Amino acid sequence: MRAEKSSTEPAITAAPDAAPTTNLPAPVPPTTSNPVHRDEADENGRSPVRAGGDEALAMVGEQQHAYDEAVASRAVRKIDWFFMPAMIFGYGLVYYDKAILGSAVLFGMTGDLGLAVVTDPTTTPPTIDTTRLSWATSIFYFGMLAGLYPMTYALQRYRIGLTLGAIVVVWAAVCASTAAVTDYRGLYAQRFFLGFVESVVPTGFMCIVSGYYTQREQSMRQSWWFSATGLFTIIGGALNYAFAQIAAGALKPWQYIYLLAGCLTFLFGAFCFVMPDSPVSAWFLTPDERFAAVERLRLGQTGVRCTTFKSSQLKEAILDVKVWLVALMMASAYTMNGAVSGFGPLIVSTFGWSPLHAILFQFPLGGLCLIAILVTGYLGTTLHNARLIMLALCCLPVIAGCALIWKSEWYPRAPAPVVGYSITGFFGAVVSLVISIGMSNVAGHTKKSFMAATIFVAYCVGNIVGPLLVNSESRDRHYPELWTSLIICYVICIAAAAALYWVLWRENKRRDQTPVDEEERAKLAFMDLTDKENPYFRYVL
Repeated sequence: MRAEKSSTEPAITAAPDAAPTTNLPAPVPPTTSNPVHRDEADENGRSPVRAGGDEALAMVGEQQHAYDEAVASRAVRKIDWFFMPAMIFGYGLVYYDKAILGSAVLFGMTGDLGLAVVTDPTTTPPTIDTTRLSWATSIFYFGMLAGLYPMTYALQRYRIGLTLGAIVVVWAAVCASTAAVTDYRGLYAQRFFLGFVESVVPTGFMCIVSGYYTQREQSMRQSWWFSATGLFTIIGGALNYAFAQIAAGALKPWQYIYLLAGCLTFLFGAFCFVMPDSPVSAWFLTPDERFAAVERLRLGQTGVRCTTFKSSQLKEAILDVKVWLVALMMASAYTMNGAVSGFGPLIVSTFGWSPLHAILFQFPLGGLCLIAILVTGYLGTTLHNARLIMLALCCLPVIAGCALIWKSEWYPRAPAPVVGYSITGFFGAVVSLVISIGMSNVAGHTKKSFMAATIFVAYCVGNIVGPLLVNSESRDRHYPELWTSLIICYVICIAAAAALYWVLWRENKRRDQTPVDEEERAKLAFMDLTDKENPYFRYVL
């Protein structure tokens, strides 16, 4: 029976992610049993929420409703323009203030803070131990490890805008305070607290995308904000190059860099205060746009947002093999970043290039990283079940790049190791796909929050391990421990992707044999069920 239009409903047309309108029940007027409270929302679009249920229930109820495709498309465009530029800028700052350390060491920071120790002055050049620098890079991620789960819980339990805004302002202050550090011990403390407060950003972004977009759309949107990894490698390199030209002034060039990063982070924090919690309360949308933005998510069965912490979902997530395969892929893939962000310019300088040239060579690495992330994000949206295959394929150039750096000649200004270094930028596409695959394949807000936090726990593990693989004493042998370990990590990543593909394919095949009850599917969509509890959830490969 075709649904009839009414004066209280948007015009009815089929949307790309909606079920055919010919199978829809007629819209039911808002009642106590069918809480479609679009007209009862407050001035910010907030509606009453059933205890333990998804926020979407208060707006669209348990029955499926038709909506105007044009209205939904307009809502998605507004959501894109509101969130994506800010998220690209915000995650760019997350990446930039970590990568600063890799460039700052070329401008006297190692000497000023005692991060490098000469162990044998009789050699030419003198033998230097950079263990302190390695720990300065790694300790940031210990702080992030400490903050991930409590910060993710806070984002689920409390208002996203207020929580994110307050923590980002603290992050800005901690970042700027680096300029006041006087030795490596102070830098260790600063880096730990920096990691603790920054942990709120990536997990928050992952949950925002999963709550505003369909499974099909998430691949591209996750890739957009994560592409800041490549974009800010370029922008950060240009800024660092500019600051390196400062020859006068009361501060050292590396101190100016951190002060700038702190000021930019404060601007981002101010914006975070106006972020809505979900499409249900998106103040920048009209009431009809809010309704369409929520209703179009019903078919994907991933839900919008639920502030109730559910221990059963936590237990399920801990015992879910998918979560740990995704975590293994992230830890393996991000070991590359741990080495590149902290030591990239320093390693390139050993190829016979000046410190300034070493910074400029971050441009091709960042450019390739940016392009690879965006292309794979687009293909993940347009190609059916191709994400894990693309992930495995993107591991191959990283392996080739590591081998090329390791085995090529390192004579002054040698081109081969620089080429190898640049093509390792494909690691960004691998990591972006891991994020997209992980967040598209879980449902239930507590479980999604756990998945987001676990992905970045694995991210921290990779970043902790990466710098520790750089043994400055093996420089004359081209850091063999580093490149061998990275190649092994990416072989592990390919194997984990293959295992996850089989697990998801087998489960989808089993579920496809179950008859579909459209009424039940519509009812379960916003009940905050997990992917395992909801028989109508389908996994993205």
